[in-house]
Amino acid sequence: MHVVRVVVLGAGFGGLELSTLLSGEFGDDLDLVLIDQADGFIFGYSKLDVMFGRTTADAVVHHYSDIDKPGVQFVQSTILSIDPVAKRVVTSEGEFSADVLVVALGADLDPAAIPGLVEHGREFYTPHGAFAAREALADFTGGRVVVGVTSTPFKCPPAPSETVLLTHDLLSERGLLDSSTLSLVMPLPVPIPPSPEASVALIAEFARRGIEWHPQRLVRSVDGERRALVLGDGSEMPFDLFLAVPPHRAPAVVQESGLTVDGWVPVNPVTMETSFPNVFAVGDVTSVGTPKAGTFAEGQAAVVAARVASLLRGESPSNEYAGSAICYLEFGRGEIAIVEATFRAGEPPAGVFQAPTPELAREKAAFGATRVSRWFGSD
Repeated sequence: MHVVRVVVLGAGFGGLELSTLLSGEFGDDLDLVLIDQADGFIFGYSKLDVMFGRTTADAVVHHYSDIDKPGVQFVQSTILSIDPVAKRVVTSEGEFSADVLVVALGADLDPAAIPGLVEHGREFYTPHGAFAAREALADFTGGRVVVGVTSTPFKCPPAPSETVLLTHDLLSERGLLDSSTLSLVMPLPVPIPPSPEASVALIAEFARRGIEWHPQRLVRSVDGERRALVLGDGSEMPFDLFLAVPPHRAPAVVQESGLTVDGWVPVNPVTMETSFPNVFAVGDVTSVGTPKAGTFAEGQAAVVAARVASLLRGESPSNEYAGSAICYLEFGRGEIAIVEATFRAGEPPAGVFQAPTPELAREKAAFGATRVSRWFGSD
């Protein structure tokens, strides 16, 4: 096997899956450095579990210090610069040079980009924001709740729909529905564009619960003095509690590296290669055309792992990304649906919908447990 240094930036779905697969194949012969500024990993859906009181913040963090995989060195560090030509990374813990560089840094969130959001709204897409929203929901005594999207693209397309349904559950449990209204504002024409069946089911559920659905509308600013959201068409929507999906951006260090075009990293959609030799990118940081969701990053990482493995063995890589993944979709009341979506270049996206059941809720729990076990070696 060729001696090759692999440096992976970001320990989310993509970075963890890539490191696990390569360690499993090469063991101590692997030379892989995995870098992330956080001390632990949190599943995106776990933020909703905390937000709606189903678990605690401490319980959903999987610490990177628990990673014990042959050939993998985890470094907790802030990335200061990326040179994709030299494949050199400068961090707060020193410099790292690579033969193969994989960028899996996800998307950063920028609530301050929406005037008034930080002061008068509650973003729930960061762990800090979701955990703080838990307190806001706990203190809520009734009124106008709006869940709104402030830009596209955004991570986990089902999450806004899930949030409004789970908020309805919470207000129902607390006897606050009679004194409250709920609205969902999204820039999309339907809640889940790749799956017409999922969208029809969600819109029907909104109607059954009396949730107001406002498609193709974007929240542009928050007027705290008048407690009103200003929408893209200039109209306004009053609120008492605004739960927001904030604007997404590629991390600044990625934008400064020269890797991005129009804000995101372009890649070959079947190989995940960037325009720089032996530099790959996976997940939310890319403009590959799939949804910004962890399961898509995981599938992309598997393709990169196979291609890097071929390089390590001195072989020609042949694995290609098929563009398919599943997303779990909470309908509330203990029931979960599944959307299996496929995105291929030059083809319209396709989605298969499995209606919500309690059994699929158990399947989702098993999905998370399996990955924790594989990535961290623990339950």
